[in-house]
Amino acid sequence: MSAAAADLVLLPETQARRILAGRCVRFSVLAPVGAWVGRGSLRVLRAATSLQRSPDGGEEEVVGLLCGYESYERYD
Repeated sequence: MSAAAADLVLLPETQARRILAGRCVRFSVLAPVGAWVGRGSLRVLRAATSLQRSPDGGEEEVVGLLCGYESYERYD
C-alpha cells in the first residue's frame, strides 16, 4: 500500500472521497452476515492502489476503498 493510501485508513469515507476527487475509486462496504444495521460513521478500513486497463487500452491507477461502519446493531 502506498503512503497516500495508508493515510486514508480510518477517515470517514466522505472525507476520503473528497481527497481522491478526480481519481478512479472502487468502493466496497464490508457488512456482517445477517440482519444488522450500521451505526456511526462509514469509515475507510483498507485502501489499496492497483492498475486497471482503461477503455482506451492504457492503464490507469484505481484506489480501492473497503469501508465499514463504526459499529453494528442487530436488526430483529
